[in-house]
Amino acid sequence: MPSPSSSLSNMLMNKANCSSPTSFPSCWKTTHKYTRKIQILHAHYVLEVLFETKKVLKQMPNFTHVKTSPSKELTICGDLHGKLDDLFLIFYKNGLPSGSNTYIFNGDFVDRGKHSIEILMILFVSFLVYPNDLHLNRGNHEDFMMNLRYGFTKEILHKYKIHGKKILQILEDVYTWLPIGTIIDNEILVIHGGISESTDLNLLHHIERNKMKSVLMSPIPLDEDRDNDLKKNKINTTIIPREVKTNGSLSEQLTKHEWEQVIDILWSDPRGKRGCYPNTSRGGGCYFGPDITSKVLNKYQLKMLIRSHECKPEGYEICHDGKVVTVFSASNYYEEGSNRGAYIKLCSGMNLRFFQYQVTKATCLRPLYQRVNTIESSAIRILKERMISRKTDLIRAFQLQDRSKSGKLPMGQWAFSMENILGLNLPWRSLSPHLVTTDKNGNINYMSSFEDIHIQKPVKEAQSTLIETLYRYRSDLQIIFNVIDSDHSGLISMEEFRAMWKLFNSHYSIHIDDFQIDDLAERMDLNKDGSIDFNEFLKAFYVVHKLDNVNKSDSKLA
Repeated sequence: MPSPSSSLSNMLMNKANCSSPTSFPSCWKTTHKYTRKIQILHAHYVLEVLFETKKVLKQMPNFTHVKTSPSKELTICGDLHGKLDDLFLIFYKNGLPSGSNTYIFNGDFVDRGKHSIEILMILFVSFLVYPNDLHLNRGNHEDFMMNLRYGFTKEILHKYKIHGKKILQILEDVYTWLPIGTIIDNEILVIHGGISESTDLNLLHHIERNKMKSVLMSPIPLDEDRDNDLKKNKINTTIIPREVKTNGSLSEQLTKHEWEQVIDILWSDPRGKRGCYPNTSRGGGCYFGPDITSKVLNKYQLKMLIRSHECKPEGYEICHDGKVVTVFSASNYYEEGSNRGAYIKLCSGMNLRFFQYQVTKATCLRPLYQRVNTIESSAIRILKERMISRKTDLIRAFQLQDRSKSGKLPMGQWAFSMENILGLNLPWRSLSPHLVTTDKNGNINYMSSFEDIHIQKPVKEAQSTLIETLYRYRSDLQIIFNVIDSDHSGLISMEEFRAMWKLFNSHYSIHIDDFQIDDLAERMDLNKDGSIDFNEFLKAFYVVHKLDNVNKSDSKLA
């Protein structure tokens, strides 16, 4: 087993580091150091990631509520089942999770495939860095008893012969704190399985989800009468072994009704036949027809149900008059060529878009470490964009250190300035080859940080400090704009624009003169009608990577 690396230790031990979005390049790079050649991540770090993940999950509601906008898409992925190549291919095609690239992973991350623990570590570290932009729903395989049957327990005990039992013990607890669903724009319900005629979303919003240790365990002590009663209901004897009993008092368990509610949303499947009837193939949950879908969606003023749980030949399927969508992200689930994987992209006011793929020899032509490097490059881009948004401040800090005006700094002084200005506790010495050039003496040419990247100015005359500030806070300005733009027209008047800016200034205490904003807004009001298309205004501030064309030509991957 490899020894712990200091950079990952910093990531895990320094909570501030992983709470900052731009710490992701370090978190991602170091976590994947061990996946380059399928090395095993040290058990110490696995446990630390699990502990930190549990802390954050405990603060979350049962259902995560997510908002989209015309300028911010959201990606929904289905079952991965331990298939690491599928996750890498998704990130390669669709980009890493970030503040501007939101993901929902809809359960069943583990079992069946060979790399369940690697998938969990990648998703959990991503979640710790972007807790508001990467959302994890519980699936029916996020269950320690399912793991005993379908391979994940065996994988852990094989990879972690000394600490495996401890990892499984903590995982059992982490599973119980995963949210059980996501609601998008108060219109789309995302859950792993499905619904039943008795699904009560109000109740599900308020149950103590951490009491659901396993769907395979009865929430009440089993005696003969209760055992027979359960056999007649949702779960048959293939799901609840007679010998399994729960630990703890009844106050530590869900009620039978609550338990059945959770089982339905984790295990149920849609069918073309009307009504709601037992899911005999699974032994848990139910089959629900189009009438049940309409009834439940109408009751809670929802428009659509997106779920996973079933392998589909094309990676997705639409049924119940377009009201139910299944997405499944593990390609080649049964055998090579058996099915495609898919993910869904959506944003406010737009139709769902489906993206299909299939892991093949062609997609895996490069060794694993090269494919990881491709994803790491995306993470470095994120860090460079953070740097360019503070370019003026960084240059000022560098020049203060550079007393001889040589344009160079020792590595230590450069790293100090980077950490001080960006507020990121990263391994700057290790990252420096990706960010700057050095001379033969090891001194940093600090202006090389900005040679291959710049922010596109919407107006050439605009001051650089203003452009950098707008770029740095563009997502926050978007939120304020949406509040002011009450008719959601995408247009606000010059007066509303000034009001938005004053609100932004008062909240962040950032000093930028009003005349600068007025001048920029007036120059951008090209047709002089007194209104600003703010969506276009924000999109005008984007980062240009000069090496993009080179990288694309070198990085062709199906």
